[in-house]
Amino acid sequence: MTETSERDDRSPVGAASPADDSFHVFDTTLRDGAQREGINLTVADKLAIARHLDDFGVGFIEGGWPGANPRDTEFFARAREEIEFRHAQLVAFGATRRAGTKAAEDPQVRALLDAGAPVITLVAKSHDRHVELALRTTLEENLEMIRDTVSHLKEQGRRVFVDCEHFFDGYRANPHYAKDVVRTAARAGADVVVLCDTNGGMLPAQVQAVVATVLADTGARLGIHAQDDTGCAVANTLAAVDAGATHVQCTANGYGERVGNANLFPVVAALELKYGRQVLPEGRLREMTRISHAIAEVVNLTPATHQPYVGISAFAHKAGLHASAIKVDPDLYQHIDPEQVGNTMRMLVSDMAGRASIELKGRELGIDLGDDRALVGRVVERVKERELKGYTYEAADASFELLLRAEAEGGPLSYFQVESWRAIVEDRPDGTHANEATVKLWAKGERIVATAEGNGPVNALDRALRVALEKIYPQLAKLELVDYKVRILEGKHGTQSTTRVLISTSDGTGEWSTVGVADNVIAASWQALEDACTYGLLRAGVTPAE
Repeated sequence: MTETSERDDRSPVGAASPADDSFHVFDTTLRDGAQREGINLTVADKLAIARHLDDFGVGFIEGGWPGANPRDTEFFARAREEIEFRHAQLVAFGATRRAGTKAAEDPQVRALLDAGAPVITLVAKSHDRHVELALRTTLEENLEMIRDTVSHLKEQGRRVFVDCEHFFDGYRANPHYAKDVVRTAARAGADVVVLCDTNGGMLPAQVQAVVATVLADTGARLGIHAQDDTGCAVANTLAAVDAGATHVQCTANGYGERVGNANLFPVVAALELKYGRQVLPEGRLREMTRISHAIAEVVNLTPATHQPYVGISAFAHKAGLHASAIKVDPDLYQHIDPEQVGNTMRMLVSDMAGRASIELKGRELGIDLGDDRALVGRVVERVKERELKGYTYEAADASFELLLRAEAEGGPLSYFQVESWRAIVEDRPDGTHANEATVKLWAKGERIVATAEGNGPVNALDRALRVALEKIYPQLAKLELVDYKVRILEGKHGTQSTTRVLISTSDGTGEWSTVGVADNVIAASWQALEDACTYGLLRAGVTPAE
């Protein structure tokens, strides 16, 4: 045995076998998803995402192209030592050998084996023009490259999947050759031959017809890899499953080149909840929303609020008509129970709200409105009146809860009374600026005057309010302003326009949003800051001042 052969015999990283090989969920976030504009993954990022995907329960995680760049090579080396895969097998990605060489002598093929992954995905040309123009070789040599590379990797004990790049466009141009590529890969020992809509231009009916024909004509086990350029990647993936594909390639949150790939989460949810096909380990579907948001945090992208199944708005209801029906039976306006995917139903309060919306929102917030129709009516009118002025409560649950409690409990929560506040911006001769704020208020019978500086007038006001209150309410020390949005509302011209400010605050365990509206940004910000502190004290269980 040579030293090379001994290395090949080692137990590959991520070698746990899936419980059921009849259907594959294959994730390529770490390779194809990483090609999205704005995503730049470190090795640590890739390891973190791999752990999340394994926790979710996918069968295969494509880690990258070892040998193509130092980062992917390091990822596979570290994954071997640092991750104990419970559900997934790790996959190395590469290409068929170069024309005119042997697979056993190709350095790129050697790097795939050195990565130690139990599964290798090979990209192969299946479009005749790509073979001749990109590879600059003959159609027969391309088939031999596929045959030789697959056979060599199988001899080395690896499982092999073959991605037929540009398959659907190639099939349209030369169906005979495209099918020859599939047959060649399958006969050489490829476990799955994946039909790739690389340009993302296909539609569901086209995908279903092609997959059904190729399956019938070749007998190969087929997979699907769909890009989303027509907005149909998820639908195309499911259409391929309808036609007999038993291997789906997706990315978390649909990340990918151009407009992205088939989104892993709606594909998996559809397979489990609509098709009745269990493709994840028992109970893992309920982790889907958490996993989606966790991966979004790692790649440093805000989770898409309107993403199917896992978006914060996926089960959010605004219209009064919907709320009335949901009050009777949530299933009347929801296609699944959101808890099945780890999400929750939310009632949005706006000027479209009716009595049912307010009642359900109160129940969600733990405020029992009972059968007090007059109270509910007052809240509805109050919301509509304030939204007419520019307030928005669907994005500011904390401000709405304070409004609701004020109506239900006979007055606003009172932890402090503001006497006055001011913010000063000083423009200095050296081009620098100074921002200072002073707050005068009363709390528990004590008059307090506090001054603070900040990196802007709103930040200075926030600090001054904390300075004034933290000695009496130390719970406020945990609060942190985490987001700040300003919108100029229509109505008046230029600097006379009404301003709306939304502030998100965190106490380390949760976040809440508050809103303020005024004819200038500082006054609107102050309203939102007051609500943020008041709600923070309410969350902390502090009793309002006498």
